[in-house]
Amino acid sequence: MSIELKEVVSRKELKQFIRFPFQHYQDDNYWVPPMIRGEMETLSSGSNPAFEHCETIMLLALCNGKPAGRIGGIINHRYIKQWERKHARFCWFETTDDKEVSAALLGAVETWAREKGMERLVGPMGFTTFERQGILVKGFDEMPTIAGVHNPAYYPEHLEALGYSKEIDYVEFELKVPDNIPEKIIRIRDVVMERYGLKILRAKTIREMLPYADPVFRVINEAYRPLYGFAELTEKQIAFFVRKYFSFLKPDFTTAVLDKNDNVIGFQISMPSLSRAMQKAGGRLYPFGWYYLMRAMKKPKKIDAMLVGVHPDYQSKGINSVFMVDLTSAAIRNGVKYAESNNELEENLKVQSIWRHFESRQHRRSRIYGKSLQ
Repeated sequence: MSIELKEVVSRKELKQFIRFPFQHYQDDNYWVPPMIRGEMETLSSGSNPAFEHCETIMLLALCNGKPAGRIGGIINHRYIKQWERKHARFCWFETTDDKEVSAALLGAVETWAREKGMERLVGPMGFTTFERQGILVKGFDEMPTIAGVHNPAYYPEHLEALGYSKEIDYVEFELKVPDNIPEKIIRIRDVVMERYGLKILRAKTIREMLPYADPVFRVINEAYRPLYGFAELTEKQIAFFVRKYFSFLKPDFTTAVLDKNDNVIGFQISMPSLSRAMQKAGGRLYPFGWYYLMRAMKKPKKIDAMLVGVHPDYQSKGINSVFMVDLTSAAIRNGVKYAESNNELEENLKVQSIWRHFESRQHRRSRIYGKSLQ
């Protein structure tokens, strides 16, 4: 079998790169396709400001002229400066069950990164920690959130056979919405709100929330700075994410906590589960994708807890009780039965401490792998 690696340089090749997973997972009931237009924006230097501080390479693997895999490489110079680690990232990794294809793809990115002076290759990781990342190692028959990863069970085997080992794991939980909120948690919430003079933003529309979008991402830059793989977002990246994702928010499932001066000091962002709707949309908003998405936004039975963050000055002060009461109240009010946590670092006990108050199960686990290039 002849394996040819082809670097993606044209728009036509980029479309082929993006479409490969749609072919690869066409018979997989658990893969959640992204929106093709959104992928084009993320992977195009003309629209994604991450390219201003990242070097990239994208490769397609062709076997006897037919697509058999893909991979990307990223060198994030803001990450390197912040962490003082010469780590490159591999990303967008997909392959048929052929270790020669995996070896060719990863070997090419290793060579590219080594020639750029990098000392370690880690991944899968994107430009930021807000993109799909990691290799699924547990929960292959569980539906992910729209931000979660899914892959065949042979991916970890391929990576480990090539000398890659665990860097860190992410875990996810399924949570049952209770009939009532424990009085103890409500009392803690009340004490925390009064002690620190806090209030909750009560926005009824996306328009009312937009003035707080930028402050939310500024909290992210502060709160996420010590977390694995995080690089501080630039002003242009913040604007990019606000434009790309804020329109999908539903105010009833989003909590912004303000101090006495109306500064955002913490937030949680949840939304109706769109995984099934994204499957039906098949990567396209038109002609019918918008209908499936809008329908899923109404009267959801499951919500996805996407992001949570607290400014360092307010961490370990009980702010999580505010999120828990507010989101659980909204879930009960809207008839939601279950919630899914998004990826969270296995060592992030502050976030996981929220889930212990619910009937829950840890059902999915994904892994960042790493390999020395020296």
